[in-house]
Amino acid sequence: MLNPDECWNSILQRDKNCDGRFYFGVLSTGVYCRPSCPARRPLRKNVRFYEAPAEAASDGLRPCLRCRPLDASIAAATAAAMGSLCRYIEDNIGRTVTLDELAGRAGLSPAYLQRLFKSVVGVSPKHYVDASRIRKLKDELRTSKDVAEAVYGAGFGSSSRVYERSDGRLGMTPGEYRKGASGVAVTYAPIESSLGLLLLGATDRGICFLQFGESVESLVAELRREYPAASLEPMSAPCPREFERWVNVLNQYLEGQELQPELPLDVRSTAFQMKVWTYLQSIPNGRVESYGEVAAGIGQPGAARAVGRACATNRVAIVIPCHRVIRGGGELGEYRWGVPRKRALLDLERGRNARSTAAKAVETSD
Repeated sequence: MLNPDECWNSILQRDKNCDGRFYFGVLSTGVYCRPSCPARRPLRKNVRFYEAPAEAASDGLRPCLRCRPLDASIAAATAAAMGSLCRYIEDNIGRTVTLDELAGRAGLSPAYLQRLFKSVVGVSPKHYVDASRIRKLKDELRTSKDVAEAVYGAGFGSSSRVYERSDGRLGMTPGEYRKGASGVAVTYAPIESSLGLLLLGATDRGICFLQFGESVESLVAELRREYPAASLEPMSAPCPREFERWVNVLNQYLEGQELQPELPLDVRSTAFQMKVWTYLQSIPNGRVESYGEVAAGIGQPGAARAVGRACATNRVAIVIPCHRVIRGGGELGEYRWGVPRKRALLDLERGRNARSTAAKAVETSD
């Protein structure tokens, strides 16, 4: 957590060394700034502190025009530093890389590095280590003579450790992946929604497929293309309570309520896709970011095109909200399930935000 007293002292001193480490918002003017901002110092009672610009923006604050807290040079320097740590992790994936070791390389405290790394890359250092090992494991599984050799080649100390970490990252156990998903059971059911037909597919670990389409037959064919060696079965009636809960959450979202974040996912991904998809889930409902902003947000500012490809290959609509990514010029851009649906989803979320703001205003006036 940020220390308010230390942050305030940095603002009083206009400490440039703290630029990029935190931001402060001025509620009376509606802007947020760098600690070194040359503007007149605000009253302490009007100041709030934030670890990242997105947090300030979520409170309705806009970037200061004097200190320009989103200046690309500072963002790029921070992204480059975190990108260097990512490469260090990948180069040393065969051994344990600790948070203290990474903090020492960056010249930061472990606690601050933990926050900064997550704000830039989108996941914690530990999560990134796990994801890099899973990616290495996938490569090893394709070339090693057996699963055990692949597990140890990817830097896991034992087979039990990799099986624990495979859920939601590899999308299946190592043996299943090696066999091309043969034997993995995926059940599915259609959902009639206000935005058209959806097909929800799930394993026993979570949602692996959620897509819009014109017919059940075409959606099942798409599900088959995504998981060619899996065993596909229509959901039996009555459906399991957990599956029913997922459907209810999705329907409530499409009726204007906020999407519940605890919906479990079981998706196969590369480490890069995982970074992008995790970051997308951190974008608040109703807000949008450009492909370039997402690329900078995950610590790879030159990867805007790759971000676009990660969005295009998303297999789980809504829950992984690729509809919140737009072009740099403000245009909506493409959407796998049609631009009208993308616009409708954003309008739905913005409408919910507007109703929430209005309700809070009424409560305040009362």
